[in-house]
Amino acid sequence: MAPKLSVSDFIAVVNQTLDYAYPLVEVEGEVVSFKVNQGKFVFFDLKDEGGSVGCFMMVFQLRVPIEDGMKVVVTATPKLTQWGKFSLTVKGVRPSGKGSIKKSFEILRAKLDAEGLFAHERKRTLPYIPQRIAVISSPQAAGYADFVKILNDRWSGLKVDVAAVAVQGTDAPDQIIRALNYFNTLEDLPEIVVLIRGGGSVDDLAAFNDEQLVRAVAASRIPVITGIGHETDISLCDLAADVRAATPSNVAQIIVPDRKEIVRSSRLKVQSITPKLLGSLDAIRLRLEGTLEGSARIVEQKIDTHQKYIQQVRRLLNELDPQRVLERGYAIIRGQMKQDGIIDIETSNALVRARIENYEQK
Repeated sequence: MAPKLSVSDFIAVVNQTLDYAYPLVEVEGEVVSFKVNQGKFVFFDLKDEGGSVGCFMMVFQLRVPIEDGMKVVVTATPKLTQWGKFSLTVKGVRPSGKGSIKKSFEILRAKLDAEGLFAHERKRTLPYIPQRIAVISSPQAAGYADFVKILNDRWSGLKVDVAAVAVQGTDAPDQIIRALNYFNTLEDLPEIVVLIRGGGSVDDLAAFNDEQLVRAVAASRIPVITGIGHETDISLCDLAADVRAATPSNVAQIIVPDRKEIVRSSRLKVQSITPKLLGSLDAIRLRLEGTLEGSARIVEQKIDTHQKYIQQVRRLLNELDPQRVLERGYAIIRGQMKQDGIIDIETSNALVRARIENYEQK
């Protein structure tokens, strides 16, 4: 006998059955009747050639722009509403197919570009040979392995902190955002953040066009360099980053120099500088020798001049010697020059004491 249920019980049983059988499904189809109510609620239908299903989600869950006519894949939970209408409660949505992915990409690119997130003047230069690097990637990915190999080949002794995240799929954007936030809130900040992922299809790289992730890259306190996919792949995260590298391997080539090349270049510079240096030293030596010789001649001239001057002074002093004056017939008189004064008279060969009998002032 069939169970007898109330309407509410029936809806509850159906939803319980759906939760058990299909807790989460991915459904692909074309978007029709897309609208946003009250700036909070998103409604649209998903259809294909054989049917249509209603979809509902909150606006904050819409991480990429969509519009009518675009092909998308929604990750959702099937529900029977209390009004008896079947719908999908969407947890996430992503464009599907090259046309829809490109269209969504261009819509979001134009929006963020208008806000200045991709402006060249906000880009920062990377530090030269950073000593501490934060890496956000999947350690199991080939791109990560290439990055680490080239990094170790080119330079050593760097501290590398790795945040293991999913690099594709619905969960990838939020995991990468959490890793960015973690590194940006450390007390001792890394000098650079490396966001890398190897090559893949357009669908595989779609996570790096997530609006919230792009905003997180642009808002990072730490300079960010990206190496996502191949050289021809350009994501919105690439445009928001401070530096975009062509591949994960190219990231390693950009952030650190090649130690072997530096050694080789240094040797070549030393070899080219040595002859010039020796020539400069010879020129300096010759200038010093010339300067010393000139200085010696000047000193000799000054000594000769002083010697002549001393000889002249000596001759003058000899001429002024009192004894020489006496020898020329003069006398030295000492004593009181007055009437009846006693005086001493010195000649070249005699000393005489006398009394003045007559004294007149001249």
